[in-house]
Amino acid sequence: ATQFAFQENEIKLLTAEIERLKNFGCLGVSPSLEGLRDENAKLKYRLNFLKKSLQEERSKSTKSMININSCLQEIFGAAIQAAYPDLENPPLVVTPSQQPKFGDYQCNSAMGISQILLKTREQKVIPREIAEKIAKNIPANDCIEKVEIAGPGFINVHLRKDFVSKQLSSLLINGVQPPAIGKRKKVVVDFSSPNIAKEMHVGHLRSTIIGESMSRLFEFAGHEVLRLNHLGDWGTQFGMLIAHLQDKFPDYLTVSPPIGDLQTFYKESKRRFDTEEEFKKRAYQCVVLLQSKNPDIIKAWNLICDVSRREFQKIYSCLDITIIERGESFYHEMMKDIVKEFEDKGFVQVDDGRKVVFVPGFPVPLTVMKSDGGYTYDTSDLAALKHRLCEEKGDILIYVVDSGQSVHFQTVFAAGQMMGWYDPKVTRVAHAAFGVVLGEDKKKFKTRSGDTVRLIDLLEEGLKRAMDKLKDKERDKVLTPEELKAAQTSVAFGCIKYADLSHNRLNDYVFSFDKMLDDRGNTAAYLLYAFTRIRAIARLASIDEEMLRKAAREEVLILDHEKEWKLGKCILRFPEILQKILEDLLLHTLCDYLYELATTFTEFYDSCYCVEKDRQTGQIVKVNMWRLLLCEATATVMAKGFDILGIKPVQRM
Repeated sequence: ATQFAFQENEIKLLTAEIERLKNFGCLGVSPSLEGLRDENAKLKYRLNFLKKSLQEERSKSTKSMININSCLQEIFGAAIQAAYPDLENPPLVVTPSQQPKFGDYQCNSAMGISQILLKTREQKVIPREIAEKIAKNIPANDCIEKVEIAGPGFINVHLRKDFVSKQLSSLLINGVQPPAIGKRKKVVVDFSSPNIAKEMHVGHLRSTIIGESMSRLFEFAGHEVLRLNHLGDWGTQFGMLIAHLQDKFPDYLTVSPPIGDLQTFYKESKRRFDTEEEFKKRAYQCVVLLQSKNPDIIKAWNLICDVSRREFQKIYSCLDITIIERGESFYHEMMKDIVKEFEDKGFVQVDDGRKVVFVPGFPVPLTVMKSDGGYTYDTSDLAALKHRLCEEKGDILIYVVDSGQSVHFQTVFAAGQMMGWYDPKVTRVAHAAFGVVLGEDKKKFKTRSGDTVRLIDLLEEGLKRAMDKLKDKERDKVLTPEELKAAQTSVAFGCIKYADLSHNRLNDYVFSFDKMLDDRGNTAAYLLYAFTRIRAIARLASIDEEMLRKAAREEVLILDHEKEWKLGKCILRFPEILQKILEDLLLHTLCDYLYELATTFTEFYDSCYCVEKDRQTGQIVKVNMWRLLLCEATATVMAKGFDILGIKPVQRM
């Protein structure tokens, strides 16, 4: 809205300027007026460009879902500015009301303004008076029916029913569109990041699921997203793996070695490295040869990496993960320059042979070079940071890595700022930290023997339990084999993802198949079942998609029943939920919203007949099309929410 106002104002100014130039006779033929003619042509070009741009933006904005909270903030922001023009940065607090008697939204700014007036001007004004003054200055708008002052100074906002009805119709006609986001940005998301030669375990689950979902959200919002898998594919451990490969499969250069179990292969090489001095020396020699790009050693390295890649891809395929591999090896050639850059700026100190960098505010330095001349994780992460900022030109960088790495990343990011690679006021660099996965004993999730749980085993167990659950519910008797298989994978992987995403990522969470497969409460099983029920309502009334599309264009959505009104408002909160997550990166808010939407729909469906049937014959006697459209709007928003979370619903369950 602000951008439109700015452009419209510029159009007015340009039009006036063209008129002024006309009065000077700039359209005449006198050579002395050539400059004026050029100026006039430029202004006309700029005017046409702005008009076209404004039309395009307006066309986009009519399809975008309106963020009602943002609209109300603009309205109340203007009202506060008009009421208190001299007040700098007044608090602007608009939230959905918790109870219908307090309206649909509340503006709670009056209390904050009262405190500011008291502190800065020593004026004692009661919040209720401030609220009344704000209410009197609310500009004309399409969305507010009325406001009421309540309690000490809350402004209760009642939305117009025709406004809500119109927004729902727009959603049904245009589909779920992202809210207007302003400038399109490049977002780099670093997630998953397992180590070559080690199997993915339950610890990788959170990073993989959270990172994928964040990427989907930013893509839906219209940004360009680069999903990066920062694999641990370089370093001293490859020396022992390659040396062991040479011993176990001496003809590896001509015959592809049948390494089936890379985990066992890794353990064997580690045991030899720890116990055999001769082997240890050869392992170090292999590291040197690897770093100098010896062709035979590079082939051995690639063979080992390929075995891991195939195993990782099985998991990524199961979980529907899209990601580009860009491991530590990608940045290896850049590390020498990184060290030199820090040295040139005088930030490097030598400590017991190591080259370290102290970053102000952080007690532990970054080690950019080891005493033997090798590089470290610190060097690799600094090189990756610079490449993403300076080469990829990322506007937003998100690192989805466990909370244990928080201090490390804060230090690396601060070092990047110290070097002038980015300005945090312009570029957003964030560590989206997450807690650990716990077993039902509230300890770190392990197998009975105390080993880390392999991720592939966890997914297979999920499939087995999902099928058991479906058979307990006798779904195998009503679904075709194909439908049963689709329901199994939807429930298994959907429940594993949702159990993770529905918890605040900053907290640890307890992994429990029994809880996540429960079809009651805030679980994927409940939401997937609710979704299939909603989709079935129109189908059972013999209303197809074309009939719904036609009705969406022609029908007015009546929202007279309190449950219709509650559901309509809940559906339209979707854009403000997404906006909040784009800011704080906390995906459990979307899960909470989808659960609220499903339970609000159940209240509506229990109170409002969508399809009325004859009690004796069961024949359909009346279809309340506006209510079926509310069902369709609910399902459409749920489907988009599932898509962002990486969950695949099914038509029949």
